[in-house]
Amino acid sequence: MYDLAIIWDWLGFAVRWLHVITAIAWIGSSFYFVALDLGLRKSPHLPKGAHGEEWQVHGGGFYHIQKYLVAPDQMPDHLIWFKWESYATWLSGAALLMIVYWVGAELYLIDANKADLAVWQAILISAASLTIGWIVYDFLCKSGLGERPTALMLLLFVLLVIMSWGYNQIFTGRAALLHLGAFTATIMTANVFLIIMPNQRVVVADLKAGRTPDPKYGKIAKLRSTHNNYLTLPVIFLMLSNHYPLAFGTQYSWLIASIIFLTGVTIRHYFNTMHATGKGPHWTWAVTVLLFILIAWLSTMPGHDSYEDAEARALTPHEARFADAAGFEEAQDIVLGRCSMCHAREPVWEGMHWAPKGVFLETTSDITKHARDIYLQAGVSHAMPPANITDLPPDDRRKIIAWYRAGKS
Repeated sequence: MYDLAIIWDWLGFAVRWLHVITAIAWIGSSFYFVALDLGLRKSPHLPKGAHGEEWQVHGGGFYHIQKYLVAPDQMPDHLIWFKWESYATWLSGAALLMIVYWVGAELYLIDANKADLAVWQAILISAASLTIGWIVYDFLCKSGLGERPTALMLLLFVLLVIMSWGYNQIFTGRAALLHLGAFTATIMTANVFLIIMPNQRVVVADLKAGRTPDPKYGKIAKLRSTHNNYLTLPVIFLMLSNHYPLAFGTQYSWLIASIIFLTGVTIRHYFNTMHATGKGPHWTWAVTVLLFILIAWLSTMPGHDSYEDAEARALTPHEARFADAAGFEEAQDIVLGRCSMCHAREPVWEGMHWAPKGVFLETTSDITKHARDIYLQAGVSHAMPPANITDLPPDDRRKIIAWYRAGKS
């Protein structure tokens, strides 16, 4: 029978794959419709109520697209709704958050040096925090600020900076950036589910009933859709950040995440302007490059505990279980001899300056904390060391497997 850790890892892989697929579908349709909307042209031959049209060529054929700013006179027989891409992306992302960060809270979510939380407390904060952004953001949109889009965007940015700092005070650097991405994505999906789609249903219901739809519903949906457009690129960065310790493993990771939202605005502004006018403002690329250089500089600031602090720290119950398990001393010697030259706070492997993925394997707490990853990466599979560069023999891999299973039992 397959080990539960292996099954769980493959489950995470499958859900991650689903999440990427649905995210591509959502982002692709979102970017397409923004570009389409900005590229519409007036024509004297447009039907009544049409706002603009556009001709496109793709796949060997021509497409003639017309947009009605409010609605056509009659309900069309066939109407395609774009909603499931957003819902599936959020649901698969939420499932992945639970699989990786909730079930693996002791490794990936909780940083005892920041906040010594119980697992249930960390999960509760994780879940509850995702709703806060939507409540505050929705309130601001429905206030008088809804008529002042620039001021509203600035306040949204302030909210994101506050949440970025707050997450970094509680969770691991990796979890903090991931949660900020989930926090933002929750706002985006809630925009679709609670605002854009209900407003479109009102318009459809009016058409079916023979009433003239109120243009305010389209205006409200347009505002939320514009916000989603500018938030998309930062969310992608935050979701990918867990692969790059230079992004999440410094004391200024919360500031790096905040600046990324500014780069999202400058990049999208370029493309939005280009779609609307045929020529983008090139200054946005200069600003984006400068912001990215600032991010790279901030990433060099230290953000992890010292070897001495890690060595002195008391073991958590999870770590103690693996430290007391049969075979730990042998497994520890193997890891120190085959892995820690790279996975160190100051790697000694030539040309390596940062531990891969920010994973340290130097102390008892380091090794026991990452017991599951060691088991999967260097025990069950041969993913580590890369190309078996440190000549980890099969017998040592079997000892790692035996130690992990002893700790789990």
